[in-house]
Amino acid sequence: MPDPWAVLPGAAARLPLTGGHEGERVAYGGWRSRLVRAVGARPFLVDSLLAVLAGAISVWAVFFDSRTWPVWTFVLAAATAAPLPWRRRAPFTVFVLSSLFSLAMSLFAHSAQPQIMLHAILAGYTLAERGREWQRWLSLAVLVPYNVFGTHSPNGLIFSELTAVGSFILGSVSRELRRQADTEKQRAHEAGARAASEAARAVAEERSRIAREMHDILAHAVSLMVIQAEAGPLVVHRDPERAVRAFDTIADSGRDAMVQLRRVLGVLKEAGEAPQLAPQPRLLELPAVAERVRAAGVRVALELPEPLPALPADVEAAAYRIVQEALTNVLKHSGADRAEVALVERAGRLELTVRDNGRGPVPATAAEGWSGGRGLLGIRERAAACGGRAEAGPGPDGLGFQIRAELPLGVEAL
Repeated sequence: MPDPWAVLPGAAARLPLTGGHEGERVAYGGWRSRLVRAVGARPFLVDSLLAVLAGAISVWAVFFDSRTWPVWTFVLAAATAAPLPWRRRAPFTVFVLSSLFSLAMSLFAHSAQPQIMLHAILAGYTLAERGREWQRWLSLAVLVPYNVFGTHSPNGLIFSELTAVGSFILGSVSRELRRQADTEKQRAHEAGARAASEAARAVAEERSRIAREMHDILAHAVSLMVIQAEAGPLVVHRDPERAVRAFDTIADSGRDAMVQLRRVLGVLKEAGEAPQLAPQPRLLELPAVAERVRAAGVRVALELPEPLPALPADVEAAAYRIVQEALTNVLKHSGADRAEVALVERAGRLELTVRDNGRGPVPATAAEGWSGGRGLLGIRERAAACGGRAEAGPGPDGLGFQIRAELPLGVEAL
């Protein structure tokens, strides 16, 4: 009978053993595991050896019977085990052929049958384990009455029934264990696939987040620095004080960009290094952003709630970045000389508006909505990440450009 451990390859190596040294346990599990793998790799060879053993038992019983039997009896006894090498490929066919030869032996040479018919046990076990449902139950329905009418003594009847039903039960248990092993293997495969997919998605999201942060930081700082650097040489002789303020704005923008870059890149340290983290940007820092934009030549009117509400960290950071990116767009693209920024808390939401008096959206941007560049896309993504929404388009009466966003202040507002 096949080793039941073959249902779960490697299970023997995981069995806890009692007594002995740890090295003995490992060695025992090692040779047992290797034996299971070797058996599983050559099933036809194993089944052929089992067929030889079962046939030898049947021939032995004929040879040592009290009567002298003709040669064809020995051939018939060997034939009961002859189909066994193919028991895994065609369990029902092997069962039928083996049963027919056994029936012939029972009719013509009953006393020459072995006490333990290994061929019948193997054929019944294999059919119960691998056969179709109707084949399994049909075999049981045939074996039980066959053993009742085919035995000549009560003891023989009990032994035959126990052998037939026992092999069927053992095969059914092995079938269920194999099914459970396949199910667990499939679940493990699916779990691995899900984990790999989630890891890939997390990496993509983190890359997108870092790229968005880098864009917001660098675009704002570099835009201010370029504008001030271009204006500095024009006024350095005519208005030295203004030139000094321009260079001060460049320095302030550079320092602020360095601080914020350190904040973003602090989580990318090598394993084992302590990340250098800084607090997330807050709405209290928006006046400094507005002041730097004013220094670049755009009048900014900033309206903040009084007092500032207690906001979730992600909402506050998103509001800061949206205002920062919107003012950067005003500097880079609008040609405006005035901008208005308003943040209002209303009905559990933070409503944010940034509008300017510039040239307004180009036709492609107006028609395609969010095709205005990475900055506008980042604004939408930041708002969506907080459970809110954002939109952009022409300002009131079609003049200038306007960005509006609504961010929830808590879970209850979602």
